[in-house]
Amino acid sequence: MEHALFSRFILAIIILNAIIIGVSTDPAIYENYHSTFIFLDILILSIFTVEIILKLIVYRSAFFKDGWNLFDFTIVFGSLILYNTHLVGVLRILRVLRVLRTISIVPSLKRLTTALFMAIPAIGSVTVLMGIIFYVYAVIGTNFYGELAPEYFGNLGLSTLTLFQVFTLESWASGVFRPIFSESAWSWLYFVSFIIISAFIILNLIVGEIVNNAQQISEHAEEETRDMKKIMNDLDELKRMVKEQGKEHKDKS
Repeated sequence: MEHALFSRFILAIIILNAIIIGVSTDPAIYENYHSTFIFLDILILSIFTVEIILKLIVYRSAFFKDGWNLFDFTIVFGSLILYNTHLVGVLRILRVLRVLRTISIVPSLKRLTTALFMAIPAIGSVTVLMGIIFYVYAVIGTNFYGELAPEYFGNLGLSTLTLFQVFTLESWASGVFRPIFSESAWSWLYFVSFIIISAFIILNLIVGEIVNNAQQISEHAEEETRDMKKIMNDLDELKRMVKEQGKEHKDKS
């Protein structure tokens, strides 16, 4: 189950499944090859089912201690249970979610996703801070630019949506900033300070937290690899010693 060839085979099936799902979104192709798509879907689902059953046999109760195994189990057996039911929408979602199994197969993706989940508490705190900044700037924008640009800063809700557009840096200069700047020369201070605080500082805090967690996980994985190599070397040394002792015993006999 842990062999590299087996993991590559499952990864290839996941990629094939993703390609089939993408191609099947074309109504013309799907209608012409409907039976082929059904056959391939059943075949891929069968392979995934056999994989999960084998893992259950090998790992037994330890299988359910891994969150990724639970994710795979839910998707595969959810698809089996809902296959011939009227819940077509849920089944389609589960079929698409099979593509996410790529994360559980590729170790680097697994480490990155784990780092993202580990950063959620810190991201929550940063999100609260960002919400406070958005609120403060939304109130300021509504008070100062509500009459100049009511379509952008007419009320608190519009101001918040406008600030979110500015935060994404999507057409903020030509669409939002320049019309207001032509009427209020000091408006650049409002927009530039908001972008520096939100887009450059706050966003980098989130990225930095994720990168830090990813680095810690990588270091932990490298340490486990070194320990495993040390154990294998000790086992090889032990085998050599046992073989030599057996040879000496045989010569004495």
